[in-house]
Amino acid sequence: MTSPSTTQTAQPAQAVQAAPAGPGGPAARQSVIPGAGPALRPGERDTLRLREAATAATEEPPRYAPEWLQLREPADASARAHDLLDPLRIRLANLPQRAGGFVVHDIGCGTGSMGRWLAPRLDGAQHWILHDRDPYLLHFAAVASPRSAADGSRVSVETRRGDVARLTPEALAGASLVTASALLDVLTREDVDALAAACAGAGCPALLTLSVAGRVELTAPHPLDQEIAEAFNAHQRRDGLLGPDAATVAAEAFAAHGATVRLDPSPWRLGPEQAELTAQWLRGWVGAAVEERPELAEPAGRYLTERLEACAAGELRVVVHHHDLLALCRPSGAAA
Repeated sequence: MTSPSTTQTAQPAQAVQAAPAGPGGPAARQSVIPGAGPALRPGERDTLRLREAATAATEEPPRYAPEWLQLREPADASARAHDLLDPLRIRLANLPQRAGGFVVHDIGCGTGSMGRWLAPRLDGAQHWILHDRDPYLLHFAAVASPRSAADGSRVSVETRRGDVARLTPEALAGASLVTASALLDVLTREDVDALAAACAGAGCPALLTLSVAGRVELTAPHPLDQEIAEAFNAHQRRDGLLGPDAATVAAEAFAAHGATVRLDPSPWRLGPEQAELTAQWLRGWVGAAVEERPELAEPAGRYLTERLEACAAGELRVVVHHHDLLALCRPSGAAA
């Protein structure tokens, strides 16, 4: 769901000590965890057990700190492109299985922020299937998921642990919608092609939000802004990840499978009210740039100190640009 440089689109993995993400991994990651996770032993703390289980099962630590995902959730909710909802609602209202409710697959769900944002904005009964590689985050997502839709209809949830790169049309059989937040930029071109093919094969639309665009605006401008941004973007593209190219690549992939695609801007607009989030983002943004270009360490350190002081004083405003993508794939059985 996130990269070492962004913790999900231009966000500070280093600030929260998140580990890198990426496709692939042991077959154990495809296992299904019903409900919110494994059953607890008497007197056991659920979150502790899930964190330990994640490490034992995958031999790697949890990737993303839920504290970071919770910190960014209000900014994500404000940034998402609301104009994409009406065409999505129209498509969902015309689905053949509409009377039985919707089945929504949330890919790389993290703590479930996409469901908390989207489910209450759609009418009708909904069953959300939450996918993530980290059972600890799946537990958070399931526990905090919404229980009712916009019209009061029931919303239910289940979790599935696995890799987005392994999605197939068969895995999405019966899906009404595939959605994700801040995911595309930490995928490879092959992953995105597979996702587009799976959605097209299942005949379901996709709403994929908050893909980092590679552009940042800070007030007031500083001579190092552009250099750090370029180093950060290069860091995002490490190991074949798409980074700031993700939205364009995804739009092309879905269009190649016959989908009608729309891209809308979804920028974070951070001011004094989001000072904590801004400070965390800054540390990760600059840290990733320095990791990519170690020669920047000294000037970037001074830059970061200045920016954090301005942030603490309520003088810094930042716009982190993203894109939201809506792909309306042809319904299954539609003529080519």
